[in-house]
Amino acid sequence: MNPIIKEITAHQVKTNITSFKVGDGVKVHTKVREGDKERVQVFAGVVIARKGSGIHESFTVRRISYGEGVERVFPVNSPNIEKVEVEKNSEVGRARLYYLRNRTGKAAMAVKVKRYEAAKA
Repeated sequence: MNPIIKEITAHQVKTNITSFKVGDGVKVHTKVREGDKERVQVFAGVVIARKGSGIHESFTVRRISYGEGVERVFPVNSPNIEKVEVEKNSEVGRARLYYLRNRTGKAAMAVKVKRYEAAKA
């Protein structure tokens, strides 16, 4: 990244981000403004991608809602994200889990877990 841009955006980058990775089950708490009121809405699902760096970093969360796949892209450093809770940790063997888009039912949320113990034995 350009050092000038990095310096300008340094104060906007969040430092208290919960560490999570692709394949984790997360709950993203986002602030929603409706008129003059503000409330927190939770979007729970599996992280299928994480892109960018610095101020431009974002992640994609996918869930199944009423039988339909729903994806949302969240900027990591957005002031509208209150917190990210990790519900389920997983070790996956790839950086993007786009193969989950072709699945339906329970299989759509089943992340293929990388097995270290089986490979060593």
